[in-house]
Amino acid sequence: MSPGAFSDRNQPRAWVDNAVRLIEADARRSADTHLLRYPLPDAWAGGVDVQLYLKDESTHITGSLKHRLARSLFLYALCNGWIGEHTTVIEASSGSTAVSEAYFAALLGLPFIAVMPSSTSVSKIKLIESQGGRCHFVAKSAEVYAEAERLAAETGGHYLDQFTNAERATDWRGNNNIAESIFDQMRDEAHPVPEWVVVGAGTGGTSATIGRYLRYRRYPTRLCVVDPENSAFYPAYEQGRADIETGASSRIEGIGRPRVEPSFLPGVVDRMVAVPDAASVAAARHVSRVLGRPVGPSTGTNVWGAFALLAEMIAQGRSGSVVTLLADSGNRYADTYFDDEWLSSQGLDPSGPASTLAEFERSGTWP
Repeated sequence: MSPGAFSDRNQPRAWVDNAVRLIEADARRSADTHLLRYPLPDAWAGGVDVQLYLKDESTHITGSLKHRLARSLFLYALCNGWIGEHTTVIEASSGSTAVSEAYFAALLGLPFIAVMPSSTSVSKIKLIESQGGRCHFVAKSAEVYAEAERLAAETGGHYLDQFTNAERATDWRGNNNIAESIFDQMRDEAHPVPEWVVVGAGTGGTSATIGRYLRYRRYPTRLCVVDPENSAFYPAYEQGRADIETGASSRIEGIGRPRVEPSFLPGVVDRMVAVPDAASVAAARHVSRVLGRPVGPSTGTNVWGAFALLAEMIAQGRSGSVVTLLADSGNRYADTYFDDEWLSSQGLDPSGPASTLAEFERSGTWP
């Protein structure tokens, strides 16, 4: 090649610069999500003061915690040169991630395809389509990964791959990630440094971000990951293995996976708790009544785990705080988790766990 010859294969920088500007501008138009103090008795037996806080991610413009992930995945792909002006964006998701990613694709004027099982609920399909996305169906949930890769190759597009890239797309050191936001909002509380942060794992990205941040900032706060039935994360953590597959999908939307996803980092998790699905539903309904507005089932999983940790603190006579996530609104689940006939069809009876929740709020004890 002669000294005067050049080759330029990068995406046009002017378009990428503007795309990043649009995403950053969108973030600046949105205030940070609220940190709600959950109403508990002022003092339990023995004068132990414990507090529970819910980081309300349902107030994002696309209605869920996944808005943060989608923003990070788009910025990651743009700054790596993987998305350009005419790129078709593809994801393997039938839930909130696809809703949020469809929003960002529309913001940039790009086509978006969500690959999902044919059994996906009509309400979820409509949510994705309302943000400008297109839904592409496969027969079995295990087929979504390969089909997303195939579509990306066929269209010359980009597969965002949330399950691989979630933990690496987010700046875990800070830059207004969810962990930094929690600690900033807790600053003036009675117990500003939480004893525990409780989250579920879908991709594993949120638990990875929070766990890394806690270590980087040298906080004594511990990270608890709660996991629903049929998920591979809990048995993998318990057995120290990464090759576990359950062969079934989680019934609690947004969390749990049939395999251990690459973004799940067990080394940053201090404790894992397996939560029965009926308990997740009971807790979602319980919190909905207390707050006066519906919350999603993964929030129920989070709160079930948080209540158990608070009861442990009370039993040990330790005052302090616990923070967890209100991941999305229960309005998305009116025809499922808040419908008694649907619950019965799934073999879910939340009555027993509901009694456990009521007893905790009365006495501070846990079975």
